[in-house]
Amino acid sequence: MENREEVIRKVQNALQQVRPYLQQDGGDVEYVDMTNEGVVMVRLKGHCGSCPHALQTLKQGIEVALKEAIPEVKAVERV
Repeated sequence: MENREEVIRKVQNALQQVRPYLQQDGGDVEYVDMTNEGVVMVRLKGHCGSCPHALQTLKQGIEVALKEAIPEVKAVERV
């Protein structure tokens, strides 16, 4: 895996790119951590934290965007 700090910086930048789409619906996403296996841990906030579609947003929105932008990302999980 590329330098861990560099990958984390890329993850945080990619989250900044998806954040406006979540915010327009009253939600947000916060980076929490990344495992050595490439699993990014995030916290969904605002409306995203309690929305019945949160898992869909996480997997089909945030995870797809991060995996496309950063090959080292293997999955995105909610904490």
